[in-house]
Amino acid sequence: MPQRIGIVTGGGDCPGLNAVIRAVTKAANRRGWDAVGVYGGYEGLLNPEQCKVLSIHDLDGLLTRGGTVLGTANRGPFCAKVGHGQLVQLPKDLLDATKAACEKMDIVGLVSIGGDGTLAIANQLYQHGIPIVGVPKTIDNDVIGTDTTFGFDSAVACATDALDRLHSTAESHRRVMVLEVMGRYAGWIAALSGVSGGADVILIPEIPFTYESICAKIADREAKGRQFTIVVAAEGARLAGGGFVTAGAQEAQREAKLGGVGAVIAAELQARTGKECRAVVLGHLQRGGSPTSVDRALCTMFGTAAVKLIADGQFGRMVSYTAAEITSVPLAEVGQGIRTVPPNAGLIETARAIGVCFGD
Repeated sequence: MPQRIGIVTGGGDCPGLNAVIRAVTKAANRRGWDAVGVYGGYEGLLNPEQCKVLSIHDLDGLLTRGGTVLGTANRGPFCAKVGHGQLVQLPKDLLDATKAACEKMDIVGLVSIGGDGTLAIANQLYQHGIPIVGVPKTIDNDVIGTDTTFGFDSAVACATDALDRLHSTAESHRRVMVLEVMGRYAGWIAALSGVSGGADVILIPEIPFTYESICAKIADREAKGRQFTIVVAAEGARLAGGGFVTAGAQEAQREAKLGGVGAVIAAELQARTGKECRAVVLGHLQRGGSPTSVDRALCTMFGTAAVKLIADGQFGRMVSYTAAEITSVPLAEVGQGIRTVPPNAGLIETARAIGVCFGD
């Protein structure tokens, strides 16, 4: 019987998940191994009937297909973070059951594909004796230990396209347009799409903003004959001295749901400037669709590297892309926090040099 490795996807969906599944399966098959797809996130491990050996035909079209054919979950018993990123220890009986299920299915290595929460769970599974490796996935690009995560480039491309489209309507109506993008505690999407999409104001969680600063930027543009302004705001952008804008009450055993900051900012700017201000929430459009060519290549490299880690017995590690090379880091380093945008990063300094306002 061929050796079996498992593949599980967790957390929010994003472009490229299927490309990683494809790469892991193809690389495993070339070693004479079977790749077992775990359906429905980590909970699928507890239900062997939800797991199946992936055939070559199951991979048809996966390189370009968005989402994950295995399904995913960001709630339920396998929840490693709640509130605003507080770590939670999984119960021992759940860890015992998961380990027993992996052994029953003869899985010699498990590839966990996900963001900081999913990888924090992966580290707990590894500490409990489950042979596991991680692949960093998140459109927010906030996973520690890698220069970039797959899904990020695709999300930035979506946000940049939205900013391109908003420019024409903002200029036509002489409006202030506020685009709210994802980015709970890290403003990578807002920062990079803001620069590439020509935003006038970029608001990110790492740099608290004031309305006075934004209004001054709008007035400066007006004085120079520019009758419209484009603002891009991460969902975690915060007023100086204020808290996060949340959407609905805090749910038990889940992370806080952020959202609505774009509408709050637009309403306040309209009241202060008298200009017509509109808010657009890009939302889950950033998560959907086909991955970009950059993400497709990155996913393929990540997937094959994960199989090599298993072949080398290097469990408890996450593949990473650092200094233009594929390497790996310990899972224990990954789930302890998130990778945020340094306020003095080159990208931020570049934006400031061309006159972009960060609200500070």
